[in-house]
Amino acid sequence: MFSIISSINSAVNNFIWGLPAMICIIGVGLYLSFRTGFVQIRKFPFAIKNTVGKIFHKSEAADGAITPFQAVCTALAGTVGTGNIAGVAGAIAIGGPGSVFWMWISALLGMCTKFAEVTLAVHFREKNEKGDWVGGPMYYIKNGLSSNWHWLAILFSVFGVLTVFGTGNATQVNTIITAIDSALLNYNIVSDSRVSTLNLIIGIIIAIVVAMVLLGGVKRIGKVTEKLVPFMALLYVVLSIGVIVINFQHVPAVFASIFEGAFHPTAVTGGAIGSMFISMKKGVSRGIFSNEAGLGTGSIAHATADTSHPVQQGLFGIFEVFTDTIVICTLTAFVILCSGIEFPFGVSAGADLTILGFTSTYGNWVSIFTAVALCCFAFSTIIGWGLYGSRCIEFIFGTKVIKPFMVIYSLVAILGATVDLGLLWDIADTFNGLMVIPNLIGVFLLSGTVIRLTKEYFAEHK
Repeated sequence: MFSIISSINSAVNNFIWGLPAMICIIGVGLYLSFRTGFVQIRKFPFAIKNTVGKIFHKSEAADGAITPFQAVCTALAGTVGTGNIAGVAGAIAIGGPGSVFWMWISALLGMCTKFAEVTLAVHFREKNEKGDWVGGPMYYIKNGLSSNWHWLAILFSVFGVLTVFGTGNATQVNTIITAIDSALLNYNIVSDSRVSTLNLIIGIIIAIVVAMVLLGGVKRIGKVTEKLVPFMALLYVVLSIGVIVINFQHVPAVFASIFEGAFHPTAVTGGAIGSMFISMKKGVSRGIFSNEAGLGTGSIAHATADTSHPVQQGLFGIFEVFTDTIVICTLTAFVILCSGIEFPFGVSAGADLTILGFTSTYGNWVSIFTAVALCCFAFSTIIGWGLYGSRCIEFIFGTKVIKPFMVIYSLVAILGATVDLGLLWDIADTFNGLMVIPNLIGVFLLSGTVIRLTKEYFAEHK
């Protein structure tokens, strides 16, 4: 049975993440970049000044909304997760160092795509029965396009509900379990025979904590993420920079392998990876898995922001992709490639490869800190995707289903802690690709609105 599911998923995944995804993601990213005059580059200093520069400004959000900073932290909570750690490791193992280059390209274009998604989400958002702001791809498709296109909004919501259990929950919990088990086994705190029992206990604890946060509503989610995200990002960045500094002599060779491997992977991987398309596919897909530009999910969190103009929040979309992929994913890649660890190319790898990069540099004691960082990354993603899933299912069935969904979503954490998720990782990757299609069609058709709002905003801020 599992082999049949795996074969079907593999066929769908190869199609979705083949030419269709490349055309959709790269094509729409280029189209938006040209139409906005490459706003993600041209206005990057302005975006940083009006995002990072306002992070420490204290503000209170109106009822039914959260502050712009809480919104971007909630969105980053969904993006900064195992995609940055396990996903990058997997991309390098399967696609070679060159996949990092294609990750950068997808991020450069993704900054503009995410800018457009967030701008549209805020512009076309609406209030639900509880008085909360709700928005995202399903709402900008519904409110921005004619009724002939509303089926796309339903399709996105259905894919969203199916995706959150794998991408947003079970695979994240599995990463938490991997990190904790690795740390405890390194110090012989637990024996192999007790690991399964420990994992079950951890899964139950995670399920309870997730339920407590999500059932508290959007404001509680915002308060948790604005404290958790900066802490986990700073901890991970400091540890990663330490690895690079200690192994600085390898940095030039790493850069060379990334650029050469992007176009000639055989030369870098010794023939294990011979196709540039495999390197590109892994880099782009893992980049999207990480920063979610093109998926539209992050815009669901941004739509809850108490902001004065859609483009003002859209600038946070540029900052979000830059932070997630250009900074954190790149640091992960350099931890693996600079540390000098040996691993076979063409063979699947995950968070354990990144952990090995840290421990080979610092020693086993750092596994405690990497476990804490990985747990924070994964837990924040569970919270962020819990919000996304609730908004998707609310769009289809209304607000009455939100709490039952939250309870079921929380309980999936127990499954993620106790079951082998090899196949689930692949299925989650497929559903990620399926979400891209209806979202990017909507963004493409509404690109004129993005251009108009962008011109209006920058005309006011000349």
